[in-house]
Amino acid sequence: MKPKVIAVVGPTASGKTKMAIELAKEIDGEIISADSRLVYKGFNIACAKPSVDEREGIPHHLMDIVEPEFDYSVGNFYDDAKQAIEDILSRGKTPIVAGGTGLYFRVLLEHYDLPRVEADYKLREELEAQEREDLLEELKTLDLPTYERVKDANKRRIVRALEVIKILKKPLSEISIQKEPEFDVEWKMPVIKSREELYDRINRRVDMMVEAGIIEETRELLKKHGRIKNIVDTIGYKEILWYLDGEMSLKEALDKLKQHSRNYAKRQITWFRRNPDLKFLF
Repeated sequence: MKPKVIAVVGPTASGKTKMAIELAKEIDGEIISADSRLVYKGFNIACAKPSVDEREGIPHHLMDIVEPEFDYSVGNFYDDAKQAIEDILSRGKTPIVAGGTGLYFRVLLEHYDLPRVEADYKLREELEAQEREDLLEELKTLDLPTYERVKDANKRRIVRALEVIKILKKPLSEISIQKEPEFDVEWKMPVIKSREELYDRINRRVDMMVEAGIIEETRELLKKHGRIKNIVDTIGYKEILWYLDGEMSLKEALDKLKQHSRNYAKRQITWFRRNPDLKFLF
């Protein structure tokens, strides 16, 4: 019998956090965050990190574990999450992996095994200087299956795919290993009746972020860390930076933040639709 793990997934603002906490209270579980931004200390309001009060006494793992300067990879996540799962199971509790970073779920809970390839920061910098469309065109030429898998992903993932392909000098689709899943996974997702409902939630969340102090949070992060990549490339901070730099009004920046959040939700939906154990209503 494989160990039982529950996965709570879905797009941003769909209610994953609340669902996971309620489930943890019911079954004596603990939550492992599967969000690529919640690992960073200080990434709170913009990334909708649940506060200590909002966690309602439920232990949360893989939140606030590294400084924003650290380039936290999917390999780091797999190692840390695997250790957290084993720890939770050893204490007779149920691990609940909750979040919206699709690749994290695929590597940890499905059958996909990424090659461990050290970063080549010079190559990465060269790739990041190119337009997203040009990167996709090159990826399409070098590795069509990988292109089909990541064409809707963010630029960072596209860059990483090309980086690995160029380092190993072979298509990523030929390198990736299909492995036997390690856990018996029960997949769950909050019910969202329509795309319009989701977009309304996203828009309202952005308005709440302003009330909660996202502008002040961005200023504090800049003061402490400077304009590092993990800040300027994170949805929420980069739009507020445009406002702080005087490139656009606050309303224009918030409209862009809402738009980028909706676009991100679209990419998440596309990713999770590939999972046959998940059923979308729209």
